[in-house]
Amino acid sequence: MNDRAALDLLVAHGPLTRTRIGELTGLSKPTASQLLNRLEAAGLVRTTGRVSGRPGPNAALYEIEPTAAHVAALAVGHTGISAQVADITGTVVGASRVEAEAVAEDVRGRTAQLVAEAVDGALAEAGLGHGDLHCAVIGTPGSLDRATGELRYAPHLPGWHSRTLLGDLAEVLGTPVVIENDVNLAALAEQDEGAAQDFDDYVLTWLDRGVGAAIVLGGTLLRGATGGAGEIGYMPLPGAPLARGGSAAWAEDDAGGGFQSQVSAVAVRALAGGAPLAEALADPAVLKTVAERLATGIAAVVAVVDPELVVLSGSVAQAGGEALRAAVHEELSGLALPRPLLRISDIDGDPILTGALRTALHQARDAVFDTSRFDTAR
Repeated sequence: MNDRAALDLLVAHGPLTRTRIGELTGLSKPTASQLLNRLEAAGLVRTTGRVSGRPGPNAALYEIEPTAAHVAALAVGHTGISAQVADITGTVVGASRVEAEAVAEDVRGRTAQLVAEAVDGALAEAGLGHGDLHCAVIGTPGSLDRATGELRYAPHLPGWHSRTLLGDLAEVLGTPVVIENDVNLAALAEQDEGAAQDFDDYVLTWLDRGVGAAIVLGGTLLRGATGGAGEIGYMPLPGAPLARGGSAAWAEDDAGGGFQSQVSAVAVRALAGGAPLAEALADPAVLKTVAERLATGIAAVVAVVDPELVVLSGSVAQAGGEALRAAVHEELSGLALPRPLLRISDIDGDPILTGALRTALHQARDAVFDTSRFDTAR
């Protein structure tokens, strides 16, 4: 427990002296010294210079050994796969992207190959190989049904529906693989380093080419029996065509049915005659219509789960910014009795990739930072 506490402090704060680690953990100097010696021998920490400018001998600074493990994070979209490789500190050391239309006939049977190509590109940039990876986390639309092993709620990703997909991916990557819903990962990114820090009850509403939500209650991500919790793109709303048969359209010129047909990027652009999102949402009439539609859908979610916070994320939220947030807040206050805080995502870069990376790091650290395995070996 002391080892893990010290390692977590080094992850959170960066390099620290033995004295500072002792102060933060409450350990005595001799115990802190023994701990650091043990972690250094295990290859989990290293010295990285000394602190000068104070009375007495210069104190050694300790940091996490970055090469103790590496992880891969991937985000799957309708036009390609993005991959990052990071060391155990979270520093990204390699990145790659493979362009591929998800619905193209020649792509359907090459899913594992395309994933491997994306990861291989990131590994090559980092000067690493498959043997250096501890795990990989992949963010995709839809959700993996834990009972069947099949990806559900993502008809636009036909190449990802094989029940042997997890095993196929683990084989080509040479490491364990986790597939997680992309919006869930975006929500976890917000909890780690974004707008949902310090919140245990919140909803992230994803507004992009597709529409979805991630629901976190009591600090726990709500998944549902088949992984479909938060698939609000299919949610029926007044005036919206029904998304019958569970197949929301994904064509460039079709916004599908249900809530998605009202507030997706395709739907918002259609309101402005096909104009770019930022230009469309700069139109007061379009902004008001989108805010009304968004508020109606969010009110339905709020009435059921009563979150403390709703985070708006995705390309529509980023294009609308504070003006959209304020307009939705005004509309929502008249529709929902609970009145949650409303924020725009402030994650830099791709929140799905960020969430996948954070999830992979949490998984790797739980295993690599468990020093009881060394005690057992002795």
